[in-house]
Parts: sequence; structure tokens; C-alpha cells
Amino acid sequence: MNNARRRLLLDALKLFDLVLMISAFVMAALAALSRTVTVTEFFSMRVKINNFAIFSLLIIVWHLIFSLSGLYSSHRLTSPRTEAIDVIRASTLGTLVILLGAIVFRIRLATSLFLIVFWLISTSTTLSSRLVLRVILAWVRKRGRNLRDIVIVGTNYRALEFARRLRSRPELGYRVVGFVDQDWHGMDAFRRSGYTLASDIESFLQFLRNSVVDEVMVALPFRSMHDQASRIATACEEQGITVRVLTNIFDLKIARSSAEELEGDSMITHFTGCAEGWPLLAKRVLDFTISVLGIILLSPLLVVVGALVKLTSPGPVLFVQKRLGLNKRPFDLYKFRTMALDAEERMRQIEHLNEVSGPVFKMKNDPRVTAMGKFLRKTSLDELPQLFNVLKSEMSLVGPRPLPARDYNGFNEDWQRRRFSVRPGVTCLWQIRGRSSIPFQQWMELDLQYIDKWSLWLDFQILMRTIPAVFRGSGAV
Repeated sequence: MNNARRRLLLDALKLFDLVLMISAFVMAALAALSRTVTVTEFFSMRVKINNFAIFSLLIIVWHLIFSLSGLYSSHRLTSPRTEAIDVIRASTLGTLVILLGAIVFRIRLATSLFLIVFWLISTSTTLSSRLVLRVILAWVRKRGRNLRDIVIVGTNYRALEFARRLRSRPELGYRVVGFVDQDWHGMDAFRRSGYTLASDIESFLQFLRNSVVDEVMVALPFRSMHDQASRIATACEEQGITVRVLTNIFDLKIARSSAEELEGDSMITHFTGCAEGWPLLAKRVLDFTISVLGIILLSPLLVVVGALVKLTSPGPVLFVQKRLGLNKRPFDLYKFRTMALDAEERMRQIEHLNEVSGPVFKMKNDPRVTAMGKFLRKTSLDELPQLFNVLKSEMSLVGPRPLPARDYNGFNEDWQRRRFSVRPGVTCLWQIRGRSSIPFQQWMELDLQYIDKWSLWLDFQILMRTIPAVFRGSGAV
């Protein structure tokens, strides 16, 4: 597809989005005024000049939000899920702008019903239009139209695997023109693959000048061939050819990648778990809200438990211990005291009686635990003060349990330390799978499973399953 035709279709998509936005606005207005104004009366209403100006401003802002959200960039290699998230984020922000405009300009039409209907219609119609567009483009590309010619620089395994993925996804619309590389010891494997060597690295610039190339994918080993890759990227830049680079240059097995920019410097970020964004913000909002409500609603119980701890054994009500939090940041963890005052000093005397594997210490009939402490541990009431840790953002409601430095120093494998890459929690998979009754190795594996599969829905499931697990008291020590 030439640039003129692409620009025409892109302008048509922008115009279509504005039509969807105006239609959603009209439908939402009809819903908000349906009790007081008929449809005929609504369309016969006169529009004041200032209202028209405000509405025109909203249209401009809506268009800017969609453009800045990347909805008019190429989504050829973007997953449907990622594009859907971008659409939802843009329409939500656009709806919030309308709410802000209603507050500033005192627009009575923008009621809660209006905003809900507007968001639902604008989001659903935009998502549907993008889905239909994807289906149409996939149909067209599978029939040999709207294709992009790509050259892959490199003949290693990663380069061949990328080519195979493009071949298995004809709906993406890529045609591999050939490969570019110099002779090396792995070239025999490349020749057996059946792909074509279009050029060697030395004559690649001449090849670019004389061939139809839309994109160049660089898959060279950067450590040994950085200079060659740099020259190729510069040549593509000079000729206006899109350059892509396979981001997993370190051959990482778990980490995912994202592209970021800081004052003109582009970066590739490798991360495990969930990247910073609205899901983590939503998790923090939920943590803060639930911890505040929990502290308020449970305050009578907190007072009663605290009084019982104080009356049944000498010492403070709370047990405060240094634990390791996010990326091993130390913080003071709060629990109701369940042990005698000299528990730390007596640790060396009973350390050999440890009943669990690994560096952690667990003992079912620990002689240091008070009578009241046994009840608190069985019911997990000793954990309630950690709501204050959640409130202070030192912990989350759901996450790997925070460990003391003593236990951390006993770790003998680095993969276990990845559990500290997220904020620790009051409960996690370990709590609902048996707690102290499961071995240390499985405990660590469950923590990493939580990190790799994290979602708000998973947090909700764990919270809901924690309640019956606490009542059963299974694995509590």
C-alpha cells in the first residue's frame, strides 16, 4: 500500500472515530433526557453558540487523546488484546475529559447516566470497528494485498524462528525478501532451512538501493557485530526504511520486554511480573481502600485482641520485626505478639528442632509461643496489624510473604530471590495451599507462579480463598 492511499484510509478512520464519538454523545444525551424530552423535541432544540464551541473543543480533545494513545499508529504487529487496552484507556480518558468539562462549564447534561452510556457506546463501537478492521485487513493480506517486504539481517536461530513466525501468520501481511549475513560456522543450518540469502553484509547497502524493502529486521549478535548492525541501521535511517530489532538480545527465558524513551534516548526494558501501569495502580488503590475499611471495621476486634495479649503475658502488644520488602527494602512488620519476651534469645536453643525444609524456621509445638499466641496463630488474628503495613504501602493484601533477613541469608539459589521483585503481601498462594505444611521449595515455586500469572482477578481469587483457609486453620503454626 502506497503512502497516499494509507494516508487516505487513515484520515477516513479518524473521521469515522469522530462520527462514532458524536453518535455516542447523541445517544447518551437521549438517554439522559429521555424522562423529560421526547426524541422529536431533542432534535428540534436550538444549539447555542457557546455550547457549539464547547462541543467542538471536546471533539478536538477526543481526537488528540486517540492520536496520543497510538490508535492511529500501525498495529500490524500489535496483539488484539493490546489494541483493545489502548482503546479502553483512550475512551475512558475521553469520558473523564467530558466530566471535567461538565464541571468547569457547568453542563447539566453530563449526568452520571449520560457518562456511563457515553462510555459504554463509545468504547464498544470503537472496539468493534477495530475488530472489523482487523478481520478485513487479515482477509486482504491473506490474498496477497497490503503486504510489506521485509529483509532479515542475520541467519542465526533467532532470525530463522522469526521468519517462521511471520510465515505462520499470513494475516500480518509480511513477505520475507531474504536474509543478509556473512559466512559463519552456522551457515549450513541456514542453507538447510530453505530460505534465500539475498546479500552479504558488505554489499547490503547496494542491495537496499536497488531493491524494494519496506522493513529491515536486525537479528545479529550485538556483542560481536555491533558495528555492522549500527551501519545497517544508519543506512536504513538515511533511506527512510523502517528498522526493527529483536529485543531479546540477552536470550532471557522469563523476562518480557517493553520499549520506552527518556528525553530522546530509546530504551528496551526487560521485566518479570507486571510492568508499571494502571493494573498496579488499581491494585494499590484496592489495597489502600480495603486496608482503611478493614482497620475501621475491625478496630473493636483489634482493641480486644490487643488487651488479651497484654493481660495474658508480660510484654508489648505488638511484635515488630525487620522484614525484607519490595526489592529487599527493609521495613518494620507488625503482628500481635504470640511469643514470650525472650523468644529471639531462645532461638539458638531450639533451632535444631526445625520441622520444615529450607532456611525458614517452623515448629508446630514451639515452646516460646504463649497460650494466647497459639489461638492467635491458629485463627491468623496475629496478622491483622499488617493492615497498617498495607496502608503504608510497605505491603500489599496479596503477595509473597515477607521474610526476615535471617531467612533470606539462607537462600542458596538466585531464582528464589525473584520473589522480592514484587511487594510482599498478607496472603498469597502459599496461605491457601497449606501454609507451613508444604516444603520450602514448593513455597518458593508458588510465589513465582503468582508473580508470573499475576492479575487483579487472581488477587481476588486468593483473597476469597484465604477466608475459608483461615477458618480451617490448615497448616497454621
